[in-house]
Amino acid sequence: MEGNDVATVTTNSTSASSSSSQSSAPAVVISPCAACKILRRRCVEKCVLAPYFPPTDPLKFTTAHRVFGASNIIKFLQELPEPHRADAVSSMVYEANARLRDPVYGCAGAICQLQSQVNELQQHLAKAQAEIVNMQTQHAHLMALLCDEMARSSQTLPHQQHDQQSFDDFNSSPHSYQSNASFIDENNLGLLWEPLWT
Repeated sequence: MEGNDVATVTTNSTSASSSSSQSSAPAVVISPCAACKILRRRCVEKCVLAPYFPPTDPLKFTTAHRVFGASNIIKFLQELPEPHRADAVSSMVYEANARLRDPVYGCAGAICQLQSQVNELQQHLAKAQAEIVNMQTQHAHLMALLCDEMARSSQTLPHQQHDQQSFDDFNSSPHSYQSNASFIDENNLGLLWEPLWT
């Protein structure tokens, strides 16, 4: 009777400890990737699409799936080494977005448009550089003319000063007609115009 009671207590304690351990264990919920969720299939542990199409961004796989298809995406990724798969997925998504915007040319159309813009900008740049060179040439020519004009004016200025000094000296000389009052005296005028005959 006592042995049965001990066994019952041991069993109860064992079941209690197991139930407490089960309740304390965290519940692991594995969310399928966006690709498997859209394709409605079970996402396996080593899903080739899971690292590149997370469940938080379903539009990424939807866009690539509309253009390339799921089987082609899986095939592309399986043929590539793992370090290059992320870049390949980015390229596929970018190409898919371009194809949805421009079904005929896709990325090639965007590249051609950008190339034409680059060519147009290069032409504008060459034109602006030519205008700059032309303006620099005109500026150098004007500076040369200005220097020549300044050199000529500096050469003619001493001659003008010398001529003015000569004119001033002539007016201030004692033999000047303006300063010599006796030259215009009436008496002297009479002597000068005195007739030579009587």
